[in-house]
Amino acid sequence: MSEVKVDDDVKIGWTGDRHLMVDVFRPSHVPGLVPGILFLPGGSWFTADRTGLKDRFGIPRAEEGYVCVAGEYRVASEAPWPAQIQDVKSTIRWMRANSVALGVDHSKIVVAGKSAGGHLALMAGLATDVAEFEDGVGGSDVSSGVSAAVGIAPVLDMSWAVGRKDLAPILGTAPSPEVIKSASPVEYVRGDSPPMLLIHGTSDSRVHHSMTVNMHQKLEQAGVPADLHLYEGQDHSFDADLAFAQSIVREIDLFISRFVLIKE
Repeated sequence: MSEVKVDDDVKIGWTGDRHLMVDVFRPSHVPGLVPGILFLPGGSWFTADRTGLKDRFGIPRAEEGYVCVAGEYRVASEAPWPAQIQDVKSTIRWMRANSVALGVDHSKIVVAGKSAGGHLALMAGLATDVAEFEDGVGGSDVSSGVSAAVGIAPVLDMSWAVGRKDLAPILGTAPSPEVIKSASPVEYVRGDSPPMLLIHGTSDSRVHHSMTVNMHQKLEQAGVPADLHLYEGQDHSFDADLAFAQSIVREIDLFISRFVLIKE
């Protein structure tokens, strides 16, 4: 393990009526540029508190030699869709534009997230040609593309989320079928999509794992490299358990070594 340098509350740009903030975790003594990982918190689009990512993912990723950025995004009470994916793509562009200062290989950026954050991570990986999603921090000359994406208990079909009182109305109270489709990662799968890692508990009563299984099947049918890890009997918050968090970190490490580090 290496020592970790932590930079909290880094302002990356102005979005809406506030600064967009991140926390950065970097290995102190790693020569050269390394892959960068953007982690996005869940919170049912009601909240996007990145503080819980520090011990579960930020520091462990940096200890393994990666630069990890714990990000955030505006939630439903702050701005309607697509502000959330715009914020995520803004953070990716910021990472790429500042890659040398961060110690990140700009060609090896991975985005990951849990639940609502998983929805946004997979949207960032899949929805690469939607102009309205690209508004935000950073210039159009900086790409928001990623090398791979990771979804932990992700929301993949937004028709499932509409009208649920335990989820913020991120798409508004009565979104059109077109809006619902445009915000659903499952609708963007195509043959040239980046590799995907999907992780879910089979006893998740909040976001049913069948959605993730169906997504994996669609990725396979399109020829997209995709790993699926199901945790038997685990609920939506299983990653809060340190043992499971450590297992997820190892899975992400193996996934990156297989599909990101091999790229020239």
